[in-house]
Amino acid sequence: MGKKSWIQTLTAGVILIMLSTYFYTVNSSGLFYFIEHPLQDNLRKAKSIDERQPEDRIKIIKIDEKSLAAIGKFPWDRKTYAQMIEKLEQSGAAAIGIDVVLAEPSKNPDDDKALADVLAKYHNVILPVQINYPTKQQQAGELVPEKVDYPSTTLTTNKEQMAHINVFVDKDGKARKLPVGLPDENQHNIPAFSVALTNLILNDEEKISYDVASRQWKRGNIIIPTNDRNQVTTEFYSLPRQKMDVGTGYETLSYIDVINSKKPLPLEGAIALVGPFVTAMQDEYPTPISSVKMFGIEIHANMIQTLIEGKFYRDTSKPIGIVIILVVALLALFLFERFKGRVALFLFVAMLVVYGLIWMLLYTIGSIFAPLVYPQFAIVAIYMWSLVSHYLKERMERNRVTGIFGRFVSKSVVDELLRSGEDVKLGGSRKDISLIFVDIRGFTPMSERLEPEQVIRVLNEYLDVCTKAIFKYNGTLDKFIGDGVMAMFGAPIEYDNHPEMAVRAAIEMKSQAGVLEQKLIEKYGIGVKFGLGINSGPAVVGNIGSEDLRLDYTAIGDTVNLSARLESNAKPGQILISELTYARVEGLFRIEPIGEMKVKGKEKPVMVYEVIGNL
Repeated sequence: MGKKSWIQTLTAGVILIMLSTYFYTVNSSGLFYFIEHPLQDNLRKAKSIDERQPEDRIKIIKIDEKSLAAIGKFPWDRKTYAQMIEKLEQSGAAAIGIDVVLAEPSKNPDDDKALADVLAKYHNVILPVQINYPTKQQQAGELVPEKVDYPSTTLTTNKEQMAHINVFVDKDGKARKLPVGLPDENQHNIPAFSVALTNLILNDEEKISYDVASRQWKRGNIIIPTNDRNQVTTEFYSLPRQKMDVGTGYETLSYIDVINSKKPLPLEGAIALVGPFVTAMQDEYPTPISSVKMFGIEIHANMIQTLIEGKFYRDTSKPIGIVIILVVALLALFLFERFKGRVALFLFVAMLVVYGLIWMLLYTIGSIFAPLVYPQFAIVAIYMWSLVSHYLKERMERNRVTGIFGRFVSKSVVDELLRSGEDVKLGGSRKDISLIFVDIRGFTPMSERLEPEQVIRVLNEYLDVCTKAIFKYNGTLDKFIGDGVMAMFGAPIEYDNHPEMAVRAAIEMKSQAGVLEQKLIEKYGIGVKFGLGINSGPAVVGNIGSEDLRLDYTAIGDTVNLSARLESNAKPGQILISELTYARVEGLFRIEPIGEMKVKGKEKPVMVYEVIGNL
């Protein structure tokens, strides 16, 4: 590849790489999130039921239709929550989460006091904090709250018993990640509801905490792979609204059944989550695993299990993602510039498939989500560019060859050669052709009378007449021989009627030479005529000469020699043809026999004919 070509390739490659990385980094989710996220979702949904077995220590206490019908409409008397907590504590629950915002004081102070007394008695109860954000942050990536709804001060809850219940959704409206911690109005981190509850059952060396120095969330010594919004990918172990008895859900108990239970429930060591389980309470979100929305309490349950197991699916960082795009794009650039056609198509498909397999392998073995769409976008874009680039280069080369070859053969011959796709082979091959030799009679006396510049001008005009006539009838201009011309018909493109084409070209030359002669007589007082010889038959045609230095596309053989001899014997304005040519054009032109003629190189005289003109 030439230097200029490499510069063009690298320039195009840099532009496409920059475009791919821009699409990848345009926002936290990337421009093609609507493709990328569903692909990740489908990979995660491919897990078996055994791999998704819900944690049996997680129990959901449902505020369902049955409970609402028995207890009444919301908001409930807060003594009810106090009763619930007492029942759960008596049953041995290790952690209790109440997913109901209690930000306003109760109308009855005794209700708040009853709940406050229970909260003071049991320190394994977590109440929710709702953080409200403005529609738009001042700067991208900021998490500055507009308002924070804490539990009412009448409940005298300490900070260790508070955790946020915020659920963020992606651009497509689906909840895939949960923020393990969010800053309050003073930029102090409030742990997630799931984090606070999980910490109540984890050993001290496994507890989840925020490292202020590194600004990272950790589970013990393991860094939790959060994004710029402190979110970590939630692994979903349950389907929405599923029950444990079908093997795809957490064990659920109706709120009213727990309240009315006469004996302790089998909740020893469990995390009991109390929350809405009815659509009317508007606490449900779309998730990537089902078209059915999932209640917020179910999402928290799945997040708790994710934190308990400590198996976090992480997205590659933006810098690593950019490096992946860069490596893939440069490889594609090299391969598609070097190879084309079917090989390039095979490499294109192979790169897409291989990268897809690597992407799946990273997920399966390393729990890593590398960018998928953006490197493959780079592969597709570079492949499409290479197709256009190769096409334009071929067009340019075609035009260059057409321009060069078009000086020797007619445009129709060039087009036919390019259309057929056949190469003009090195060396020669035997072909049946017709040859014309043309010489200007009277040129030497004329050159003695005219100035050199005038001689060249006149010669060019005569040669132009010859060339146009040859090209008009699809002939090939072999060479200029001083003030003469050699041309062939039937090569490199074969024509069955090449003798007729040669004769018609000769008649055209004779006609146009007559017009040119009159102009010269008027201008210089002297005119010249053509002498032409035509022969048809077999000859060796091909590239002849030095392979390293110069090649000429020409014809050699006895057929060529006889044509030249006929031309040398032709009188001014005379077209002589051989017996072989005459046999193939008889009846097409006015032809008269001249008789046998002794020519150089032939032992016996040859029969010669003169073409007078068209019929």
